[in-house]
Amino acid sequence: MMKKIGIIGAGLSSLSAACFLAKAGLEVHVFEKNSMPGGRSQFFSAEGFTFDMGPSWYWMPEVVDRLFADLGEKREDYFSLTRLDPAYQVFWDDFTSTHIPEKHSELVQLFDSFEEKGGEKLEQFLADAKIKYEVSMGSFIENPGIKISEFFRKDILSNAIKLDIFKSVEKDIAKRFSSKKARDILNFPVLFLGERPSKIPAMYTLMNYADLELGTWYPERGMNALAQGLEKAAKKFGAKFYYKQTVDQIIINKSSVTGMEVNGESHSFDAIIGGADYHHVEQHLLPKNFRRYSEKYWDKRKMAPSSLIFYLGVNKRIKKLQHHNLFFDELLEEHGKEIYDDPKWPTKPLFYVCAPSKTDSNVAPDGCENLMILIPIAPNLEDTDEMREKYKRIVLNRLEKHCGESISEHLIYENSFCIEDFKNTYNSYKGNAYGLANTLMQTANLKPKIKSKLKNLYFCGQLTVPGPGIPPALISGKIVANQLIAEL
Repeated sequence: MMKKIGIIGAGLSSLSAACFLAKAGLEVHVFEKNSMPGGRSQFFSAEGFTFDMGPSWYWMPEVVDRLFADLGEKREDYFSLTRLDPAYQVFWDDFTSTHIPEKHSELVQLFDSFEEKGGEKLEQFLADAKIKYEVSMGSFIENPGIKISEFFRKDILSNAIKLDIFKSVEKDIAKRFSSKKARDILNFPVLFLGERPSKIPAMYTLMNYADLELGTWYPERGMNALAQGLEKAAKKFGAKFYYKQTVDQIIINKSSVTGMEVNGESHSFDAIIGGADYHHVEQHLLPKNFRRYSEKYWDKRKMAPSSLIFYLGVNKRIKKLQHHNLFFDELLEEHGKEIYDDPKWPTKPLFYVCAPSKTDSNVAPDGCENLMILIPIAPNLEDTDEMREKYKRIVLNRLEKHCGESISEHLIYENSFCIEDFKNTYNSYKGNAYGLANTLMQTANLKPKIKSKLKNLYFCGQLTVPGPGIPPALISGKIVANQLIAEL
């Protein structure tokens, strides 16, 4: 008899799991409280604008392509990709800006302009980062993180020393580069990993290889195209999806899960995957005596940042913006301290502006600009309308100064999304946007386990292995699907 699997949530990790489980011949049912697939990578439309709500950077395209290939599919049959050139733009405090080029030779020239032999230093740095990337993606990334013995495989032991896990990203970069611009650009990719670069293991310079060598891409129809593609593939294999369906509780018989209650109706399953927020599933859908972790445990976890996001429709084009824009016109270190060391609303925030209308004419009316502005902030801050309005004025004022033109008076649509929205929309623990911080003590087997204390209950997503981000989320779904299949 075909085994019946229930999945809570239709985020990217759940979609990935659904694909692999359905492909393996299991009966898969996915329940999502919101109206579409994608989790944090949903979208919405208003006044002729279409806004990606969350992730906007498409990195590591080969990971996505490999996942579709593992399913016997071709990613290009579901959506196409465009590589961005420049990949992104950085605005500085002297009102200059730097375009990060696609071509390696131009990157070398750029770093030569920052400091003596900067290009040569960059090439050595990226060569080392490539080793970390290949080792991590080859030996480590698909470990389920269940047993310590996973680390005693010959390939892992022989490669572990190459990862520099006891050195920080900041130390590694500072040892190699002297210019502030070079350092800021190279420290940027770890900004959302949940700690300052001084406390993130140098292993994560693998992100620099993904950034500068593998490139920044944009999917046709926006970032939700990936979720739509995975949903389509899962349905092709027989998975069923149910939207606007809230899971109320997981049903237990003795020490095993037997089903779940959805919108007041009971459903029987042979196994369940919690692809929604791990803390929510465990702490709110299970009785206390069946939880692996306590509230005290969760409260001690180091969380990655939350975000204050503005979705703005502008009735003109803004000349100086590129598709991706980083505003490093204030100190990265100071903003980091106000996220991680002394959590508070930032005094002088760094921020990011995505203008997908520079690439995609379908996301804004003719002659208009679609802007998503994101400020990384500490999780669990007090989130009020007054605070949102204050920071909207701060970032628009700085944006106007750098771009040399008025923007505020040209707004024809505006909306915002912050801590309380993350909690209400995604059941996000403390309103975090990026999961657990990728510190040394929260890496691999030290993350919350993919297996519950209960039989046949599993977890995937950004609060377990391998961690936050689109590629790790997809891999998380594959890991848990393979584990479930093996144990069933």
